[in-house]
Amino acid sequence: MIRALRSLRTDRKGVTALEYGLLVAGIAIVAIYSITVTMGVSLNNTFTAAAGAMGG
Repeated sequence: MIRALRSLRTDRKGVTALEYGLLVAGIAIVAIYSITVTMGVSLNNTFTAAAGAMGG
């Protein structure tokens, strides 16, 4: 049991995987946010133009 705990303390593979997971999650959040903001502005402009064309 003690040997297993010591090996966990010295094993860095799990920590590295966690760091890469957090990095990927951060990149995904930024990508989703930027796509959402860009599409939101584009859709807003489209509907504004359509409303103006209909006289509203």
